[in-house]
Amino acid sequence: MSAPPILEARGVKVRRGGRDLLDIEAFSVPSGETTALLGPNGAGKSTLLRVLAGLEDPKEGGVRFHGEPLPRARDRTAARRRMAVVFQSPLLFEGTVYSNAASGLRFRGVERPEIRRRVAQALEALGIASLAGRSARTLSGGEASRVSLARALVLRPEVLFLDEPFSSLDAPTREGLIRDLAALLRGERITAVFVTHDPTEAVRLAHRMVILWGGAIVQSGPCEEVLRSPRDEAVARFLGIETLLEGTVVSARDQSFMVRVGEREVEVAGSAAPGERMLLCLRPEDILLTDLPLDPAHLSARNVFAGVVRSVQSLVHTHRITVDCGFVLSASLTRHSVEGLGLVPGRQVHALFKATAVHAIRM
Repeated sequence: MSAPPILEARGVKVRRGGRDLLDIEAFSVPSGETTALLGPNGAGKSTLLRVLAGLEDPKEGGVRFHGEPLPRARDRTAARRRMAVVFQSPLLFEGTVYSNAASGLRFRGVERPEIRRRVAQALEALGIASLAGRSARTLSGGEASRVSLARALVLRPEVLFLDEPFSSLDAPTREGLIRDLAALLRGERITAVFVTHDPTEAVRLAHRMVILWGGAIVQSGPCEEVLRSPRDEAVARFLGIETLLEGTVVSARDQSFMVRVGEREVEVAGSAAPGERMLLCLRPEDILLTDLPLDPAHLSARNVFAGVVRSVQSLVHTHRITVDCGFVLSASLTRHSVEGLGLVPGRQVHALFKATAVHAIRM
């Protein structure tokens, strides 16, 4: 059962320069969970975050906070003090790391012993306790981002808003910060709204994923559900699904159906009627490659195709292999697997995937 919503938006519309930037019929943020807002540039992610955080008033509609209407901007101070926002670029001022992290508490009149206790806890949790006395102007990008997060977390906000806080960081720094922040958010059950364009970041941090396109929400749900079942081709491509195969249903069984793709047939779990046009989606991690002789009768994978390796691309943590099986499949393998199979262009292999791994979109 989902947690009760702490924030709700209804009929929210934002227009700027005569153009609609946001048109949200209904949206809610469950308490104690992290919700990721994803979409391409210009989708409306940051605009929605600003409206939810009370930083921008919509032209139409409104936001409820704990069931009560969020006041208009001039009357919003009390509600804003119960939230915190971390922006894309850390906004630190002259002074030490400690003074930056403590600044919000000082503005709110919190007593010094409590300030010291909260700041010490936050700096320790984010791995920067040793930097407390250092000037904020001498910090690296990753260290500055951690200080910015500490300054927000010491306020103990009822909702934490994060607007692409990792976008300017290098890969190793980003990886470490995401790991530590994920542990904090889940360990403390902090309610958070997180804007990103990277599905991988969303999966690491969030419980729920909300896809925006052209200012509107086009799909939402638990992260794994959205990743496995994109609603259309555009969302599938945005979520990193590279294998997209068009075909026609040629036969149906009790719990599966067959789709002809070119000269091959692919088995898909589910139900469909012969003659229906389908777009088949396969994630790269669901495709296995082998060079061993195969007996389909003894395999759990219902789809087995002989093919030829067309390309081998080295990525940060994996290798992306494209295989021509009469249609092109894109698989993700570890370096060890690639070396063990001797995968190079021209190598003959078998590609395997389960009927349940295929997501079919009616065209």
